Amino acid sequence: MGLRLGGGTPKALRELAGEPLLVHACRRLALAPSVAMIVIAAPPGDVDAVRALVPGAVVVPGGATRQQSVAAALAAVPESIEVVLVHDAARALTPPELVEAVAAAVRSGAAAVVPALPVVDTIKRVDAGEHVLETVDRAPLRVIQTPQGFPRDTLVRAHAEAVDEHTDDAGMVERLGHKVHCVPGSDLALKITRPLDLLIAESLLSAHPLPAS
Repeated sequence: MGLRLGGGTPKALRELAGEPLLVHACRRLALAPSVAMIVIAAPPGDVDAVRALVPGAVVVPGGATRQQSVAAALAAVPESIEVVLVHDAARALTPPELVEAVAAAVRSGAAAVVPALPVVDTIKRVDAGEHVLETVDRAPLRVIQTPQGFPRDTLVRAHAEAVDEHTDDAGMVERLGHKVHCVPGSDLALKITRPLDLLIAESLLSAHPLPAS
């Protein structure tokens, strides 16, 4: 549902420059040569509306949790498709080049691939009373983005064997004993979660428009 952005509308359907975030996200996915199909897990009450917004996509009713929604979308992917990317429509400006980089890393043999950016802020660990316990070394830390990429069979197995709810598919694959490979992320792939993020995205969209078709 993604309601943290406010406005009483699922986040993916909030507008950026006059179009829903979902439309921006799908437009960029479709420009990646590796993308053969797009499957959208939509709120059950918005399935028809989402089909109208993205007529080229397969739209399925989502579940009560993110994991259930991903599983529902995964079930709609034909077995002939060997690489699956799991994306968040809130990262509406993710460039096609990043999508291709993730897909290429999966095709090269990785069991799980995530875009990652270095942490640039100072990080401190605090206690329940908001007292600083230590300053954390940020050098080995990364901020993870989407799309996350997997061989289809690996992702299907991860969902089948999950024993609790996860908000990160790469974490599910990691629990199977596989290594997760990082590729360089993109500042354009920021997650639009707060009203401030929407303002930043509007500025980025103006500075980085898609080429005219």
